[in-house]
Amino acid sequence: MTEHARGAGALLPVLHALQARIGWLPDAVVAQAAERLNISRAEAHGVVTFYADFRREPPGRHVVKLCRAEACQARGGAAMVQAAERRLGVALGETRADGQVTLEAVYCLGLCAIGPSALVDGAPVARLDAAGLEAIAAEVGA
Repeated sequence: MTEHARGAGALLPVLHALQARIGWLPDAVVAQAAERLNISRAEAHGVVTFYADFRREPPGRHVVKLCRAEACQARGGAAMVQAAERRLGVALGETRADGQVTLEAVYCLGLCAIGPSALVDGAPVARLDAAGLEAIAAEVGA
């Protein structure tokens, strides 16, 4: 927090840094950040709950993000979501019970011309199809 806590607008960089270090944002950590930045807990909580990139629960060992933006949808993204949910054994927006994989929606990865796209543990995957989904499942141990 010390590195990012200077000046106005420090909350987002602080929250991103904390999540990068911890993996998610427990309520106690959000409260500490608010206190350190001299803002209300409600304000910090509002930011955490507003932005989809902030996690309020621990993620799975592997995080698979599927693009849900219009270009990827036009290229079969909805079918990929359904196939991924079946193959990975977890619903979009959830973590599998064994903690192995979290499946999340993301709204545009900037790979519009080569969609549908995904991020697997931060690595982009383009032109996602059934074979690509099988490769992802093998990579994340599904």
